[in-house]
Order: sequence, then structure tokens, then C-alpha cells
Amino acid sequence: MARKATKAADNIYYKARMEAAATNDKLNSREGAAEIIGIDRTRLARIELDSICAYPEEVLMMSDAYNAPELNNYFCCEQCPIGKHTVPHLEVPDISYLTIQISILLKHSGSTTDKLMEIVQDRVITEDEKPELKNIVGELDEFSQKIQSLKLWAQKKLK
Repeated sequence: MARKATKAADNIYYKARMEAAATNDKLNSREGAAEIIGIDRTRLARIELDSICAYPEEVLMMSDAYNAPELNNYFCCEQCPIGKHTVPHLEVPDISYLTIQISILLKHSGSTTDKLMEIVQDRVITEDEKPELKNIVGELDEFSQKIQSLKLWAQKKLK
């Protein structure tokens, strides 16, 4: 059996591999994981030790092999030059807490929709409407992030 890493212990890719090793013993070692993923063992070690950044294709393969869709989000919002500025950080949530959050957001969605329709009805955004529109976009971003977290949870649990 493989030893537990000390230097890589905080690495998200290592943590995902170790979590997946609970159901697939071959993932306990980098050699076994590298064989499943299809990359070189030393490259996997360097990724887990944060010596190099994984390629997007490697992240996709790890995500699939480890049943860890959160790796895709991590890569996009932390390591991708474009995603760092455009992709929100998501976590695999506690489903009961997330359901409550979405329910609350849905309850308030009617007033948000009404405000948005008032602002855009004349097809002109006035200076005094801009702060309200910015607030509405923020609410929609929050709602979108909760929905994306729910999708992430579903990907992980329904596989």
C-alpha cells in the first residue's frame, strides 16, 4: 500500500485521488492512478506537488477517473488565465443547505424580474437605473452560482 503524501497533502488533485481511492484501491498509488488516467507517473507527481500546472485534458481525465467534477471548476477559476477572471469558484455543497439557499432566491426572483422589466421596458438604461441594474445582475450572478453548485453536486452524486 502506498504511503500518504506529506508535501502534496494540501493539493486538490491529490485530495481528489485519495478520496477516490476509497472506492478504487489502485488510486492509492500514483503509479496506479497514472495508469488509469493515462499520464506519466512523474508528471502526476509534479502536478500533485504543484511543481507544474496540469493541462486541461489531464484535469478532465483526473476529474473523470476520480469522479471529482470540482477539479474542472478549480482548474478554470484558479489556473486558466481566462477563467481566473470569468469563472466563479464552486464547491460541492451540502445539498440541504443549498436547497434552502435556492428556495430563498427563487422566492425573491419575482421582484427581481419585475425590477428588470421596469428598467429595460423603454430599451434605454438611464443613469439613475444603472445602480439598480448592477444590483439585479449581482442577484442573477448569485442565483447562477447556486445553480452551478447544484449541477456540480448532481454530477458527483449521480455518476
